[in-house]
Amino acid sequence: MKFRIAAFALLAILTTPAAAQTEDPYAPARAIVADIGQIVTPNGVQETFEVTLGGARQVVNVRGADRDNPILVFVHGGPGAVEMPFAWAFQRPWEDVFTVVQYDQRGAGRSYPLNDPATLAPTMTPDRYRDDAIELIDLLQKRYGKKKVVLMGHSWGSIVGLSVAVKRPDLLYAYVGVGQGIDFREGEKAGMAWARAKAVAAGNGEAVAEIDALAPYPAGDFTIEKADGWRKYAIPYGSLIYNKPDLTYYFQTPRLSPEYGPADVKAWGKGSAFSVTTLWPRLADVSFKPVRKLDVPLIFLLGRHDYTVPSLVAADWFAQVEAPSKKLVWLEHSAHMPMVEEPGHFFAALLRDVLPLTEEK
Repeated sequence: MKFRIAAFALLAILTTPAAAQTEDPYAPARAIVADIGQIVTPNGVQETFEVTLGGARQVVNVRGADRDNPILVFVHGGPGAVEMPFAWAFQRPWEDVFTVVQYDQRGAGRSYPLNDPATLAPTMTPDRYRDDAIELIDLLQKRYGKKKVVLMGHSWGSIVGLSVAVKRPDLLYAYVGVGQGIDFREGEKAGMAWARAKAVAAGNGEAVAEIDALAPYPAGDFTIEKADGWRKYAIPYGSLIYNKPDLTYYFQTPRLSPEYGPADVKAWGKGSAFSVTTLWPRLADVSFKPVRKLDVPLIFLLGRHDYTVPSLVAADWFAQVEAPSKKLVWLEHSAHMPMVEEPGHFFAALLRDVLPLTEEK
């Protein structure tokens, strides 16, 4: 769900030159970032390891200043848009109060080369990703001696995360939805309408015609090509990142990630293309509209200007669902990437609205 834009063309332009060179020109800068972010506290944790979840090998990264802190599991978007290579740019403050877990899902990022794509493709269903997350939580509980975790889902990962909250609320202190998806077809319809209105206001007749030509989408065939057909206009209008249509910095960020070398960056591009192409048609009828009650505290952190996964659809559902407690936080100067766009406000919400839910009664 995150976006492709003509995304993989841009991704190839920005990542291939560095990856193709024998010597990595970003290695010195990456070493500086790694040194700055190194966990040095006596009871800290900083490790990356492989696990097998649902028969697929996947890479897990764990960072935190104190092993006694509660665990926060971050489920990345996409499908295939891993967050591990971006985490260095926003996650470090979280690690003082949470043990933060990033993992590259089946078919994505550093996990992509660990499995045969032809064998993996038939397994790539929403239910399988949900069960992978459940298996990972169980593993983390045992590895670090924890009763429960905080689960945060972003974009496509919010579908996975909310599915876990529905099926296994007993595993969670809270579920946190960011760029929360609720109903794929309704979200696509709302995003397309917004993009078309922006194009009309800008006098962009070409964009209006191309968006109109996508009909009957999101009804009928549900393909990533149709989804990209309107997003390529919506993103420059700010649907993904508020008031910043140029996404060059986003694609450059992984170059400095201590967790991602050139080969990993290359796998990121291949895995993202593979994941979104394989999985997108299987998401057409995913909807949480029938869910009226959750048995876990619920927090939504929504960008006010998010029309990549339209926040208003999530807010409407949030207003109706019942939960032991719930809080919707609007990030007023964000679109789909509030942890990057408003890192201070985002972290403040974690401290104020999420961390207290982990206190044992």
